[in-house]
Amino acid sequence: TIGPVCVCSCKAAYDTSLTDGQWAVIGPLLPVRDPCRGGAPLKYDRRLVIDSILYVLGAGCSWRRMPHDLAPWDVAYRWFRDWTADGTWARVHDTLRDRVRQADGRDPQPSAAVLDSQSVKSAEGGEAIGYDAGKRVRGRKRHLLVDTCGLLLTVVVHSASVQDRAGARRVLTGLHRLFPQVGLVWVDGGYVNVVDASLVAWAAEQENIEIVAVPRNADVRGFQVLPRRWVVERTFGWLGRCRRLARDYERKTAHAEAMIQVAMIRLMAARLAGEDVEPHGPIETEAARRLTEDLTNE
Repeated sequence: TIGPVCVCSCKAAYDTSLTDGQWAVIGPLLPVRDPCRGGAPLKYDRRLVIDSILYVLGAGCSWRRMPHDLAPWDVAYRWFRDWTADGTWARVHDTLRDRVRQADGRDPQPSAAVLDSQSVKSAEGGEAIGYDAGKRVRGRKRHLLVDTCGLLLTVVVHSASVQDRAGARRVLTGLHRLFPQVGLVWVDGGYVNVVDASLVAWAAEQENIEIVAVPRNADVRGFQVLPRRWVVERTFGWLGRCRRLARDYERKTAHAEAMIQVAMIRLMAARLAGEDVEPHGPIETEAARRLTEDLTNE
């Protein structure tokens, strides 16, 4: 005889899905629909929607190719789009960043930051597509400003054809209003050189920020671990774990920026939930050692 068949509505647990601890951190920060304003009740749980968005981010698949046991792709995309437009992702991200800094015994307002860019190929059409002649990449450029722990402060995605110095101005414009204590920003030599050093004067005059270039050693070939600047390179490494960010698949730059914020939200939620993975292996151990050394010397 055939035993009773178990029919349950349990969704599959993917490695991209939120844990209970991570959801306890993120859930209370999400907007709640006011029943007094009318409208039909939610058909899909918000945690399921977040898990669906994280699946696209982690697996790198298109929205239409999500597993059927997650939220329908159009529902997940609609929530992702709406939360991008109303600033929900940015608000959740900034709140978690402040909490992570406080948990580390640091002031929520950073006093120094690191700036760098990354040119990525664009797999689809869309706005702000250009060619980076230096990197020989057709697509977009991600400009990240991170604190000395590698946490994201500001992200701007623009055409890859925009020079680093022009892109830096987009990132730093209004920075003193958002982070009034930031007085020092480390950059690489491409932002400040003998051809054009106007960024230094502009940042000092407009944002009261000192730009300090960390040059490469011309006598060393290949990859170099540069003081301070390795922090932002590690942040790019964190983002690279999300296959959706291996290229720029978004048609809008606002969505590309939001995907980066979502990736950092997941990372910070894991830290606050006490699920941060201890460093293992030579690369992770060396990165943790250098971070501890830099923080001690501040």
